[in-house]
Amino acid sequence: MKIILSGYNLDIETLKELRQFVEQVYSQLSPEAFQKLGEEERNATLHRLYQQASELHLRDNLTPETLSAAYARISRSPKAVDELREIARREVDRARKSNRNIIFGLGHSSVAEHAVFNFDVLGVSRLAVEFIEHFRLASFTEKSQRYVLFQDEYHIPEEITHPELRREYQQVVQKLFAAYHHLYASLRPYVFEKFPQLAREKKNHSQLEGLAKEDARYITPLATQTQLGMTLNARSLEHMIARGLAHPLKEIQAFANALYQEAAHHAPSLIKYTEPTDYLRYKETDIQIALQSLPLPGAAFSEEEDVRLLEITPEADVQVLASVLFHFHHVPFSRALHTARQLTARQKQELFRSIFRHINPWDSVLREFENVTMTFELTISASCFGQLKRHRMATIIPQDYHPALGLTIPEAIEAVGLKDFFLEHVSLAESLYRKLAQEIPEAKNYILTNAHRRRVLFRLNLRELYHFLRLREDHHAQWDIRQIAEKMHGLVQKEIPFAGALLAGKDRFPETYRNFFRN
Repeated sequence: MKIILSGYNLDIETLKELRQFVEQVYSQLSPEAFQKLGEEERNATLHRLYQQASELHLRDNLTPETLSAAYARISRSPKAVDELREIARREVDRARKSNRNIIFGLGHSSVAEHAVFNFDVLGVSRLAVEFIEHFRLASFTEKSQRYVLFQDEYHIPEEITHPELRREYQQVVQKLFAAYHHLYASLRPYVFEKFPQLAREKKNHSQLEGLAKEDARYITPLATQTQLGMTLNARSLEHMIARGLAHPLKEIQAFANALYQEAAHHAPSLIKYTEPTDYLRYKETDIQIALQSLPLPGAAFSEEEDVRLLEITPEADVQVLASVLFHFHHVPFSRALHTARQLTARQKQELFRSIFRHINPWDSVLREFENVTMTFELTISASCFGQLKRHRMATIIPQDYHPALGLTIPEAIEAVGLKDFFLEHVSLAESLYRKLAQEIPEAKNYILTNAHRRRVLFRLNLRELYHFLRLREDHHAQWDIRQIAEKMHGLVQKEIPFAGALLAGKDRFPETYRNFFRN
């Protein structure tokens, strides 16, 4: 694993000063200009530039802390904010002291959100990425197994200390990677034959190869190493470090410690409370112990629908219209709700047409749509969860993976006659999984594959559903999550005939829009 601090935000005036100094050095010390000077003038120029460099060095303001300090003072100072920034740039020690007092003394943690960090994250497992990308107020761009043919790089958990078990783990993982490359080699020609028109032009070859890669990856283990770029503010960074240090997996603990080592000395006044609390350390254990004393039903893994709509706001169309009336008309919500209920179907349709008129597939629907919420229970593959987890504004509550929930096997693998080959390698992984579950349960999921499944509670509002379906029901979406999105759409469509009238993938949006406005 390798964590690199790749950037952080600085006051623009600090950057301007540095740029101005560099331009001065460049112009005054260029060979042409320097040769024209006498010896005394040369010495004076060098001395002057040295003095300027010393001044810049002593300011020690190449830190995002000055922005946090300046913005923290806005609420209590009559000074203009650009003046506050200037003071913070000149007096960095006082800025740091102010940050500590305001953030950690007074508890105004939002001040730390003005400092933003960028990290290169290399050599982390796909399992660890599920922890990393769980944090809502951060941005991630991950190396994709849909577009990149992965090499045989994988994480070996420190938890596996017994030499024989460690050796077996490595052997199974290596066999899974060998199967991955074999599947890709077989799927590539199959995809090219399936889409002969696309295959004729070389510019389409990477797209077709991507289809083969995305199906071959279902045999790769969650131990597979990947990389990502990550951006987050200092407050979220502090939370991530504390929660990572409390995590049972040593890989995630090492990740959190590396984050701290990379960032803390650049912003010591913003990152302080990283030691995990007892709550973070023991909450899951406490819950597990409490559950053992209850008369719980046994675990169930029976065949069931992979998408179930558990609940949705009653009278969804009415709720959205009442929210619109409340926003645009001076009445209490109770009266707006009563009025919306009295509207005829035709009146509702016309009002929704006014709401949707001129909307494009890249436009967000009104915030009023957030008053309709729904909860789904999904049974999805690790591959599908890897994409679902990116919708972090929704509520995502996953169960642990379990082989008894079955597998998601790409149809193409069966089409090329390699389903039995696939299942043989899954069987190797599951055999080792059972052994790890008994001896080192915290490390057992590393050996499961992208085909293995978990149950997930997925709760989102209607506005989020619009975004989700535009992205995931589109024909460019990966087939696994697209099938899930289509089923979700089908289940809610009858519940929200008007407010959900334009739910569609981006590719179908123009047709859906025309149909709704057609008399």
